[in-house]
Amino acid sequence: MNSQYSHHPEACHNRRDFLTRMGTGLGMMGLAGMLGDEKLLAADAESAAQASSYGNPLAPKSPHFPAKAKHVIHLFMTGGPSHVDTFDPKPLLTKYHGQPLPGGENLRTERKTGAAFASPFKFQKYGQSGIEVSELFHHTAQHIDDIAVIRSMQAEVPNHEPSLGLMNCGASVAVRPAFGSWLTYGMGTVNQNLPGYVVMCPHGYPTKQTQNWQSAFLPGVYQGTYVDTRYTEVEKLIENVKNSHLPLDQQREQVDLLQKMNSMHRQQRGFDPALDARVQSFELAYRMQMEATDAFDVTKEPKNVLEAYGDGIQARQILIARRLVERGVRFVQVFHDQGQPWDSHDDLEKSHRRLAGQCDKAIGALIADLKRLGLFEETLILWGGEFGRTPTVELPKPGSNAGKINGRDHNHYGFTCWLAGGGIKGGQVYGSTDETGFKAAENPVHVHDLHATMLHALGFDHKKLTYRYAGRDYRLTDVHGNVVHELLA
Repeated sequence: MNSQYSHHPEACHNRRDFLTRMGTGLGMMGLAGMLGDEKLLAADAESAAQASSYGNPLAPKSPHFPAKAKHVIHLFMTGGPSHVDTFDPKPLLTKYHGQPLPGGENLRTERKTGAAFASPFKFQKYGQSGIEVSELFHHTAQHIDDIAVIRSMQAEVPNHEPSLGLMNCGASVAVRPAFGSWLTYGMGTVNQNLPGYVVMCPHGYPTKQTQNWQSAFLPGVYQGTYVDTRYTEVEKLIENVKNSHLPLDQQREQVDLLQKMNSMHRQQRGFDPALDARVQSFELAYRMQMEATDAFDVTKEPKNVLEAYGDGIQARQILIARRLVERGVRFVQVFHDQGQPWDSHDDLEKSHRRLAGQCDKAIGALIADLKRLGLFEETLILWGGEFGRTPTVELPKPGSNAGKINGRDHNHYGFTCWLAGGGIKGGQVYGSTDETGFKAAENPVHVHDLHATMLHALGFDHKKLTYRYAGRDYRLTDVHGNVVHELLA
């Protein structure tokens, strides 16, 4: 240290004061920049400008590039349907039924499994493409030339919760926005009187509950709207959709006053996505009274359409999915039922036949109906579960199964999903599992790749559809994902 400063306390004090002020000033400048980036400074000009231009976050927006697909219907077979019993036939399992598979002792399954378990269902070829499909999905198979069957899907772990998170939100563990939230964030929605993202599941929530359709760090307006489709009356389908005490004109006056107060509140605090989401929710709730009743009332469909879809809850909610897309809803997710109904650790033949019987006819009708209405080319359909099932029979284990030795364990190493509609090249099988159906062998497709491909069909570069949060640009595919161009038309 220079002696001329060390022997002059006043000079030393000034130097320290200078450094303190300088250091604190730089820190405050950095903090201001960070807060500005996160839109947390009420007086920040950029924040004020964004607040004034924010408008309606669900207003229609253009994707990155022109694309055919404008809507998504996700038919979610929660619990993990068996690919070797639906869309991925394996003759080797019939040959070795009841016997150890060649190399089967090396299968890494979650629970202990035993001998090869042949499919109890018959497969046959359908369409000009000659793709083999199980008898379980006979009606769906009538449209196989419009379907791209992906037989080489891969997830990350053989557990429901993380695999549901991965399939729905692109992340097995961390809290991330759902696919439908990303899509409505990127594209908005066409019909401002209905939610842009609707989730249907009868009798309650699926496993992982509302986390399947969360908006996470995206503004809350992009979260899915849940509907329990066991009900037929719109008042039960959507809670509080109607006000039994006030007519619409008086409700409008209330909402206008509330919006005015919220606007004053926002002007004092700057842009706040959470506040804007709440403001928009009041507007949407008011507008839904005028259109939700019509959208969810399937009795307005012609008799021949109702007969084509069939009876039961599955038929009704799949028909509602078409009615919502027809009215401009961007993303419709159809869960088969509460919990994880396709999780067939026991009685696979009985349960899979029952579950497929509930939805197969309606799925076939959905594809035909979308074509009839000219909506098929702009509606991307995804069918599948969170993973598949083992080619070997699951052995008894207390707390895991009933010990009947006629079901299959979870399998994330290789399973099947299929895509159809907007932007998809139908009549093809992409990828394959090994000869037993245990793991992806040719052209593996990770869930991140599936998401990247679907976003591409919708007009988005999955690497550029991002949202800045906590100093990082997040996206649906995280830092992964490759577009499978062979699946695209």
